[in-house]
Amino acid sequence: MPHDEERQRRSRATGRLTLADVAREAGVSPITASRALRGTRGVDPALVLRVQEAAARLHYVPDPAARALASARSAHVAVLIPLLSNALFVDLLDAVQRTLMPAGYVTLIGVTHYDAAEEEALLRNYLAHRPSGLLVTGLDRTPDAAALIAASGVPCVHLMETSASAGQYSVGLSQQAAGRAITEHLLAASRRRIAFVGAQLDPRVLQRLEGYREALRAAGAHDPGLELLEPAPSSLALGARLLERLLARRPDVEAVFFCNDDLAQGGLLAALRLGVAVPGRLAVAGFNDLAGSDQMLPPLTTVRTPRAEIGRAAATMLLRLMRGEAVEPASLDLGYELVVRGST
Repeated sequence: MPHDEERQRRSRATGRLTLADVAREAGVSPITASRALRGTRGVDPALVLRVQEAAARLHYVPDPAARALASARSAHVAVLIPLLSNALFVDLLDAVQRTLMPAGYVTLIGVTHYDAAEEEALLRNYLAHRPSGLLVTGLDRTPDAAALIAASGVPCVHLMETSASAGQYSVGLSQQAAGRAITEHLLAASRRRIAFVGAQLDPRVLQRLEGYREALRAAGAHDPGLELLEPAPSSLALGARLLERLLARRPDVEAVFFCNDDLAQGGLLAALRLGVAVPGRLAVAGFNDLAGSDQMLPPLTTVRTPRAEIGRAAATMLLRLMRGEAVEPASLDLGYELVVRGST
């Protein structure tokens, strides 16, 4: 098509090709073109093909703002996660996107950095763009953030935790039960002086800590002096430093439950460097079964969390909510798996 003729097709206000341009090219009304491109039922397949071919020839890209204005919703789903540097959330996001994209939805990813105020600001920003749905990590947020979600009327599913609250949709696991299970495993291995080493201290870490406490209290072995809590972000280097600090403070410790695998991996490397035999002198366990845990020396005992399955199930649940379908149960617990390896 000649350059000047193509320019005439563009909107005078924005310079963009519009739906009206596509309709003219296909020889149909703008309403028919809109319905054909949205995949609305009842449109003649031949017309749909004609409109799609016209859009392809013109390199037409739909205007999400116009679509949101017309429908009161965009084709976006906002997904709020704490970090992109954590493989756990990368696995989850990949599963979410692979589930939503075939259904015609685009993900808007927001990173909260475990900061409640930052999460609230992201919610205000994303809700202004009229997303069709929300996926948010966890259940703990500011009252204002919770009120923003409730007032928006946008379907929302919570990730990584389960909720007993009526009308609150969630897909995850019981972090507390998982923390209790791995502590009970250490007790069953004849370890009594069991430490908990935690970093970041987000709500899910604190739930694992409570599970640890429950198991030790039931066994009459809880010692608050064996809890080492550090608010800094979790990392291998921090795990190494915390194990060194723990051994200096409590040389009688027999086992360590690290709240996350990257801390535990760092702890194992520190033990190797210090000549501390694992599991002979010290049993070591982690959480989440991150990449590399099975390759440590010795391989790391941990809790495997189904983050990809959680992402798929949460996105599927959200799709049903966005379609106005009934969802039962509202809270889906996908459980966890205790993976016993050589470190315990």
